Amino acid sequence: MKTDLTKEQNDYAVFLPALSTFYALFVGRQRRHEYIDYNRVPSFLQHGVESINWLAPEGIWKYKWSLHSAGHASLDLQKDMYREDMYRVRDKNTSWLLGDSGGFQIGKGKWEGDWRKDSGCPQAQKKRDGVLKWMDKFMDYGMILDIPAWVSRSPEGAAASKISSYQEAVEGTQQNNEYFIKNRNGNCKFLNVLQGENFQQADDWYNQMKHFSDPKLYPDAHFNGWAMGGQNMCDLHLALKRVVELRFDGLLEKGKQDVMHFLGTSKLEWALVLTAIQRGIRKNHNENFTVTFDCASPFLCTANGQIYTGHRTVQDEKWSYLMSSAPDDKAYSNDTRPYDDLATDFFTKQGMNWMPTPITKGLKVNDVCIYSPTDVNRMGVSTKTSWDSFAYALMMNHNVYTHINSVQEANRQYDSGNYPSMLINDTFDKQEVKDVIARVFEIDNKDQALALIDEHTKLWMKVVGTRGAVGKKTINSSAQFNNLFSEN
Repeated sequence: MKTDLTKEQNDYAVFLPALSTFYALFVGRQRRHEYIDYNRVPSFLQHGVESINWLAPEGIWKYKWSLHSAGHASLDLQKDMYREDMYRVRDKNTSWLLGDSGGFQIGKGKWEGDWRKDSGCPQAQKKRDGVLKWMDKFMDYGMILDIPAWVSRSPEGAAASKISSYQEAVEGTQQNNEYFIKNRNGNCKFLNVLQGENFQQADDWYNQMKHFSDPKLYPDAHFNGWAMGGQNMCDLHLALKRVVELRFDGLLEKGKQDVMHFLGTSKLEWALVLTAIQRGIRKNHNENFTVTFDCASPFLCTANGQIYTGHRTVQDEKWSYLMSSAPDDKAYSNDTRPYDDLATDFFTKQGMNWMPTPITKGLKVNDVCIYSPTDVNRMGVSTKTSWDSFAYALMMNHNVYTHINSVQEANRQYDSGNYPSMLINDTFDKQEVKDVIARVFEIDNKDQALALIDEHTKLWMKVVGTRGAVGKKTINSSAQFNNLFSEN
């Protein structure tokens, strides 16, 4: 069983687990000797709770990359925050973190304040400054504080932010960009976020924002890469067009703009597409170019009592992560069988397979299903679930490992000649998405490269976006959980 997933990464686009504060809390607490009960920690975890920290040398399995959002963090740098130790106190030589800016919180009305340009709002300024300083202190790369193009369509967001139009979102983001460029201290590299709900808006947003990444205009403070949001991150036609434009606009240069992040991207097929884009730019333009993508699915499905059972990579079919409701019964509270034995039996009876992980390999059933029918939780309440909070953390570790391993295995399968139905067109001549993408970046002429992209519009239309978006048909996109998983 693979325990160092960093070594398995090869030249694939890099998946970033979107680290939850709930999960990081356990690592921080045990570092301060404030964990609930050390007898609760299974003995095979030789380094205690630190064993579930994949960013640390003590991790039972290791992976150097992750993402965390300023929207879920304390921006008070003077406050001792043990719950954030997992990323605040780490070895930057062996780990790499990308900071999300919290723009989503503005869009949803969680960060109140007048975010219009030149409003002079103290609330907005406090957040703007707090996010920048948080990024500069803790993150390797960070996204600028964008105001999403859709905020004016969100009743809560529009009311809380005072943003009433697309252009006001653009202008507010420009002000944030200017503040970051003027006040950054150089410890963190920043990604210029590209938004837009359709092709027209995405093109317009790019044209109004691209100068912030131009070394000629900002020799010492230009932004250092790109974050693809809105329609840019879920429409392959638009994404390829944008990457080509960046290349020929001189904004994907080695040592200057080496990273491109795709926000909230979970589909296995998109992991393969992003690897193809990364390889195309590395081969033909910038050998340091790295594509990253994130999602919080491993944490969110655990919170709903779901666990990953594996993945599905069948030739010429839909590829997906496999997940199902987890074994959860208070009758298991005295069950000392290996957890993998229970899981194998439990899922086999439902016609499913079970894929063990380093964490489940050492667990007993009652390490997870700990509550008996007469037990109460710390609040003195009898719960429906047999899991306590630490059980959720253990299962989150399992889910994160399975998600990363599934992404890497899908890339290995694709490289071996296996392919999902979404990434091939058999209508006339067999065309694979990765082959056309490779051809796009081999062309050393902007107009010809863009023409080739437009020529294959029907092929890109097959590639369903991670939020249900498909090609130019889509104006707005919304999260669709069923697009990410095959639920058993």
